[in-house]
Amino acid sequence: MPLLFRYILRQLALPFLFGLLALTGIMLLNVIGRKFGALVGKGLPWSVIGEVFLLSLPFILAMTLPLAVLVATLYAFSQLTSDNEITAMRAGGVSTLGLLGPVLLFAAVMAVATFLFVDQVLPRGNVRLRNLYFDIGRKKPTFSLSEQVINEIPPSTFRLRASRIEPGSGRLRSVSIYDLGQADRRRVIYADSGVMGYGPDGKDLVLRLWHGSIQQVNAKDPAAFLHTAFELQEIRVGNVFDELERSSTRLERGDREMNTCELLGVVDSARWEAGTATAERDRMTRDDLHILLGLAPVAAAGPAPPSGPHRTGYCALYAMLAGIGAREETAADSGAAQPGPGTPRTGDDVPAIALGPAPAAPPVTAVATPPPPPPTLSHIGSVASQRERATLGTQRAARYLVEVHKKWALALACFPFVLLAVALALRFPRGGMGLVIGGAMFVYAVFYVGLTAGESLADRL
Repeated sequence: MPLLFRYILRQLALPFLFGLLALTGIMLLNVIGRKFGALVGKGLPWSVIGEVFLLSLPFILAMTLPLAVLVATLYAFSQLTSDNEITAMRAGGVSTLGLLGPVLLFAAVMAVATFLFVDQVLPRGNVRLRNLYFDIGRKKPTFSLSEQVINEIPPSTFRLRASRIEPGSGRLRSVSIYDLGQADRRRVIYADSGVMGYGPDGKDLVLRLWHGSIQQVNAKDPAAFLHTAFELQEIRVGNVFDELERSSTRLERGDREMNTCELLGVVDSARWEAGTATAERDRMTRDDLHILLGLAPVAAAGPAPPSGPHRTGYCALYAMLAGIGAREETAADSGAAQPGPGTPRTGDDVPAIALGPAPAAPPVTAVATPPPPPPTLSHIGSVASQRERATLGTQRAARYLVEVHKKWALALACFPFVLLAVALALRFPRGGMGLVIGGAMFVYAVFYVGLTAGESLADRL
């Protein structure tokens, strides 16, 4: 049996490596075809372009690792079946379940490797890629703008939409600019045409607009509406460099840029937020009932909010192995406190000091405290705010929790993939490469559709 184990594992190794390289190369070529033109148009050095594609590899590998396991198992068992080696093994007393031993061992090893890769390597690669895209977006943003789409102009709060954009000259047609800089004020700028370029210092982006208007509303005064027409308007956006500069500040990480423990920490915090909002609504209900019944309201203290990554189960083991779960140092209790300089000691060597009579205490004047205000019923706006807060907390917890489920789904998919591959190879012994390519694409398509559709359904609860 050890000889048979080694033989089947060798049959799986080479197809797995070939499938992984081939599938990763095909998907990488797709990424290069979609992004190469925009990156070259920005005048970036080849080292930066290579870094973009290198940082795109972790996401590609996360999708191709399970697929390569499926292709390798399908190919290996199709070859064993077509060469009648499966028949010879059965004639030698090896059952079908016995053949699954090395296959399941291969799936287990690949599942662990895939999970560690998706949980540790992929989030860090996504963080670096997102920061690099942000720095690239600040260099010649006209090359990354799309027509008929609301485009972000980093690092400003402006959003730009144009019906026609000329990347070479920066000319714009039918321009709409949305200023989201202030929470209580919204400003929209419309212009018939415009041009986008850099100022003399090469660090400021200048938008020159012709024949348009500025419309502004203020949340503090909803009835007021400001409309200003102009023939020429110039907007300057600072810190948009003509040369690529790496910023020291890092963007806030999203759900695809965290490992499992950090995601579960956010889930704990969101669930606490939802639970606190629900408890606050319950408290408002109880207080209102007490007020209606003429009783005093009852105060109730809620649990403290969680902070930091998750620290139970797998996360506790990970923290211990990674050395990030260090114990908090506490001050040792040494008994009696040591006296400081100038502090008299108690004992026989301290002479007695004669004290005079204590001074009379000043008379205490009674101060009349105003009566507490009468309790009032909860406002409907406060109740609706807590209900919205609970809903948002529940949705946020689901959105981050589905990322944890995706990590485990990508890793554990190796087990059903190898079982399906063995079943297909034994059911269609003369399938050949058609079975390998067609069967793999069909199985993985069902898996991928379930993964993406399941994520959308989970985000909507």
